[in-house]
Amino acid sequence: GFYAQKLRWQPCDNGFRCARLFVPFDYRRPAWRAFSLPVVMRPAASPAKRIGSLVINPGGPGASGISYALNSASQFPAAIRDQFSIVGFDPRGVAGSEPAVHCLTGPQLDRYFQTDDVPRTAAQLSAVVAENKFYAAQCEKNSGALLPYVGTRDAARDMDVLRAALGDAKLTYLGKSYGSYLGTWYAQLFPARVRALVLDGAVDPGTPALTAATVQAQGFQVALSSFAASCMSQPGCPLGSGSDVTAGVARLQALLARANQTPLTSNLGDGRAADGALLTTGVAAALYSKGYWPTLRSALTDAFAGDGTVLIDLADLLMERNANGAYSNLADANTAIECLDRPWPRNLPAWQAAAAAATASAPVFGAPDIWQSLQCAYWPVPSQPLPSIRGAGAPPVLVVGTTRDPATPYRWAQALARDLASGVLLGRNGDGHTAYLSGSSCVDTKVNQYLLRLSVSRSGTVCS
Repeated sequence: GFYAQKLRWQPCDNGFRCARLFVPFDYRRPAWRAFSLPVVMRPAASPAKRIGSLVINPGGPGASGISYALNSASQFPAAIRDQFSIVGFDPRGVAGSEPAVHCLTGPQLDRYFQTDDVPRTAAQLSAVVAENKFYAAQCEKNSGALLPYVGTRDAARDMDVLRAALGDAKLTYLGKSYGSYLGTWYAQLFPARVRALVLDGAVDPGTPALTAATVQAQGFQVALSSFAASCMSQPGCPLGSGSDVTAGVARLQALLARANQTPLTSNLGDGRAADGALLTTGVAAALYSKGYWPTLRSALTDAFAGDGTVLIDLADLLMERNANGAYSNLADANTAIECLDRPWPRNLPAWQAAAAAATASAPVFGAPDIWQSLQCAYWPVPSQPLPSIRGAGAPPVLVVGTTRDPATPYRWAQALARDLASGVLLGRNGDGHTAYLSGSSCVDTKVNQYLLRLSVSRSGTVCS
């Protein structure tokens, strides 16, 4: 019955069409309960040349596919807009999904994001543990009935229902960041229904959870060093001048450590302390795109002068906090999905050991990247086992990675391309998160050729 549904399109948002898709909570009990998922479509500009639908997802997990489609559809090249209807949807539990995951209030999230995530004493560690236990308990209290059903494996099943409702015999899909994991699961579950999958900023599903957090921290550290090298080659860089990037990064690390002891000032007037945890999130946010490097340079200049306002603004942008103190459900959905999608250790010593190891290889981001997932140690529902994904029987799947990607390091793209039976690796030698539509005409051309004509380059090709 879910596969037979017809989308009831209504005009919305300047040329887009909107509808809702119904999918079962539990595919083993389809008659029990259903999610209602928002769907948005920009129709193909040239119906006579239309190939089908291009379903897109920005990742997160927990980011809104509706917002992504509304904001990015116009950025696709004309040939793509002519021949594909561009379609976005909010996955189960995310954003406009009904129901959606909700755990903490705005003030509670403010407190959580300001918790010192580089604990050096037993008291500081106890505070980290208490905040994460509280987070998990509130998720159970406010969204407990949803938590077993928001995993990416089920979201991939939803995407096949969407494919059918769109009238497409096979799926054409662009998944960025964690959206690549959604596409990977689709290849595993429905290989014969794949037309083309672009997995950009790829996540490696075979990496254990704490190992993945450590590798991601190393990715952010590499991206920070790249920013520092660029900044320090120019006059007036707040990290210093010259070629000693290690010294520049150490100067920033010392600033963040001091801010954990004595927070910087802020003119936001909302009572939040500009402490090291919040400032580190702001730095990480700016590393997602090279376009934010000038903003980061200015923000660090202010921070070394004692003002953390711009770094907090960057952190708010990343975590989708509005000026009125309200958050989207990004953080809550992100936590619920990640805690479910793969197993996490349930004993605190494993996290302490991982934090120490991560700090050794990624001094600025190692401990924060580990401790920010500690809710999963106390998660109220069991995690799913680590998947073994091959996608056997699927046509060529294009896996795209960027060499200095902070959030999804290039080694994950390499690993996923090896894991998939038909994986084809395309690299971009550059900075920032994801590659397609990020300024590389080489990458854009190759992805467009694949989407339009299903042609792929030799696996391992790297665009400069």
